[in-house]
Amino acid sequence: MNLETFQVVPALPEKLQGLRDMAYNLLWSWDEELRVLFRRLDPQLWDRTYQNPVLMLGTISQERLNEVLSDDSFMTFYERTYERFRGYLKETTWWEKRYPEKPLIGYFSAEFGVAECLPIYSGGLGVLSGEHLKSASDLGVPLVGIGLLYQQGYFRQYLTSDGWQQESYPTNDFYNLPVQPVRGPDERPLRITLQMAGRPLQVQVWKAEVGRLPLLLLDTNLPENPPDLQDITDQLYGGDHETRIRQEVVLGIGGLRALEALGMRPTVCHMNEGHSAFLSLERIRVLMKEGQLGFHEALEVARAGNVFTTHTPVPAGFDVFSPELMDRYFGDYIRELGISRDEFLALGRANPGDAHEPFNMAALALHTAAFTNGVSRLHGEVSRNLLRRFLGNVPAHETPIGHVTNGIHTRTWVSREMAGLFDRYLGPEWWRRPGQAVTWEPVDNIPDEELWATHERRRERLVTFSRQRLMRQIERRGGSQSEVERARGVLDTRALTIGFARRFATYKRATLLLRDLERLRKILLNPSRPVQLVFAGKAHPRDTQGKETLKAIIAFSQQQGVSRHVVLIEDYDLVVARYLVQGVDVWLNTPRRGMEASGTSGMKVLPNGGLNLSILDGWWTEAYQPEVGWAIGRGEDYQDHDYQDYVESNALYDLLENEVVPLFYHRGPDGLPRDWISHMKKSMRILCPTFSTNRMIWEYGERYYLPSAQYFTRMSEKGMERARSLVRWKQFLREHWGEVRVEKVEARRDGMARVGDHFHVRAEVALGAIEPKDVCVEVYYGRLNADRQIIEPHRVAMRVESSLGNGRHLYVGEIPCEQSGMHGYTVRVLPCHPDANNLATTGLIVWR
Repeated sequence: MNLETFQVVPALPEKLQGLRDMAYNLLWSWDEELRVLFRRLDPQLWDRTYQNPVLMLGTISQERLNEVLSDDSFMTFYERTYERFRGYLKETTWWEKRYPEKPLIGYFSAEFGVAECLPIYSGGLGVLSGEHLKSASDLGVPLVGIGLLYQQGYFRQYLTSDGWQQESYPTNDFYNLPVQPVRGPDERPLRITLQMAGRPLQVQVWKAEVGRLPLLLLDTNLPENPPDLQDITDQLYGGDHETRIRQEVVLGIGGLRALEALGMRPTVCHMNEGHSAFLSLERIRVLMKEGQLGFHEALEVARAGNVFTTHTPVPAGFDVFSPELMDRYFGDYIRELGISRDEFLALGRANPGDAHEPFNMAALALHTAAFTNGVSRLHGEVSRNLLRRFLGNVPAHETPIGHVTNGIHTRTWVSREMAGLFDRYLGPEWWRRPGQAVTWEPVDNIPDEELWATHERRRERLVTFSRQRLMRQIERRGGSQSEVERARGVLDTRALTIGFARRFATYKRATLLLRDLERLRKILLNPSRPVQLVFAGKAHPRDTQGKETLKAIIAFSQQQGVSRHVVLIEDYDLVVARYLVQGVDVWLNTPRRGMEASGTSGMKVLPNGGLNLSILDGWWTEAYQPEVGWAIGRGEDYQDHDYQDYVESNALYDLLENEVVPLFYHRGPDGLPRDWISHMKKSMRILCPTFSTNRMIWEYGERYYLPSAQYFTRMSEKGMERARSLVRWKQFLREHWGEVRVEKVEARRDGMARVGDHFHVRAEVALGAIEPKDVCVEVYYGRLNADRQIIEPHRVAMRVESSLGNGRHLYVGEIPCEQSGMHGYTVRVLPCHPDANNLATTGLIVWR
């Protein structure tokens, strides 16, 4: 039976047509006034539709719409809100005021957590992607997001009575979500075509409006596609390796083709993790075809306009595909690129000579992007060590991977009550510049009484929410009425409340706090200073250890006496996260150091007055100061994980017993914990501006987007002649690099120098057919450790003093002597060209 389709849309009165515009723009997910408007329209329906204004408008009664038309108060509020909405979209932005350039930036991510009713995210990566778009919208960055529109998204979690995680996959009804099909010139839904292992695949393009920016979402669930190809965009992070490679082909190659079909050709492509790295191949293919370029010439142009952000601190976090799988999906594509199979596979390998090495998506991104960054200062260091094997094994500190520390979109996470306080004391425009320190200086002017009363109201709301969710959990799994009644009394609205919510991956150590249960019970059950814990989080469906962790927490929460003090809220999502970060007093984070790339959950408590208690990992290594929170340990690294857990769990108990709990319950005659409030204010004032996505977007704009756009433009101009010339130059260098050697190095015979002097070095360098202008000769030096290895190395350029004939040259340089002690040095030669970056990663380095 062949079915034709049509869509039924809400029949809104003419005077309320603006509701549809606002419902389909996800600005309401971070603009509280818009949310209040929809809540006022029908509070019960707003909650029943999971705060989805599109579904709400599709189900609200015509009678209710007619009622509000005659409600002067509502209509005045509606008109004011709609005018404000349109003003936001039209106003001159920060980017427009600051930069004349408007290069289009394509931001590719496998998941986007913009709003709870659009469940195409799983955790921190997706939430960060969503907030990247929100701040880019606020700042007016010329950016378009590209992702996948999952039919089922990430799983919904429910727990059995003994705490074992089960998963369900509800189907998303796209026509009742804040997304709309993109239409072509013929007004039919826009589709693009891909080849999927030799079979044609139709991909439909949808669009979500995120403030001023479009988010394009790709959907393969079309009747024209074979059933197995329809399922490509079925589940986020579901399926096997074949599903993953198909999804990543759609995201990377399909994403670029969707942009092209809409006449949107990005100057910069930002790969948020390696999932979208196949886009680099598509950029190269298009450049080859349109510019009559060879593969290597097109690669130079494409990589100039590519930015890669890695969020992974461990090798297992990168997607890898077998050579056989790559053959199946890219056999024809390789022929289009005009290179050999070995050359193609080398793009995803550390050792191109190893025929069995799988194809690594992070390696592809690194080899095809001119700019790469981690997501915190520590993660930048971890990434340089982790990924240097793909980049010529240059010294770790010279591996070209920087960092931009993540942040949060403050307006998304701050509670309505706290935002009202900020309006009064920080000024009503505070939300426009949350990344500036000056915005937060007036925090000290907020009266302690008002700040504490506001925070306590949010704790009360968290307790109420937790009770309601726990009661529903018990009812859903068939619990007794007595269990439901007990759930009504869990938690205390006045007790110190600690939150722990995140993915239940093993390295996050959710049960570190449970290592000594008797000691923990004493902390929780102290009658004069009670403490309570609220947990939430999901384990990956195939992560048995993570599920066991959930089960252990449930078992502890059901122990006699503890049940009123420990709650685990199932089905962690943006709604649960919002209640938690707005209501807890302390946010607990206990990862193994070096395993948390950044972590943003702890940042979300900052504008809500919460304090952090965390291992010194990710963002907290940059944020921690004694007056703004607590650090578990001093940043030590351990080989023995069991011993590490023993030491750090005891350090955590010590902090709770001796510092955190006493500070919270130390009250003055007026009943206020003024020392605790002082910590709250310092945390807000010092940390909120730094750990903001506004600051993060400024950094991306100035350090990555604009330099990448300028580099791409430079390599593209004049028929891409610079790229052609650069490839010829690199080929010449590779042919003659074997002639390069450092033949002799001389310095003072006594090897002595005084602080403040310069230590002079001379070197005879053979370059053969290579000209001195094409190389950099450097002294590489630094202090020595006990093993006679250079620590904290530096480099200083040497200059040609004279030609010695036959391609040999005398170079001289000076090492500044700034610190006493034993130092070491050597001389090296590297390629040097004004149109190339990261040449050290070519492997063309000659050391003495």
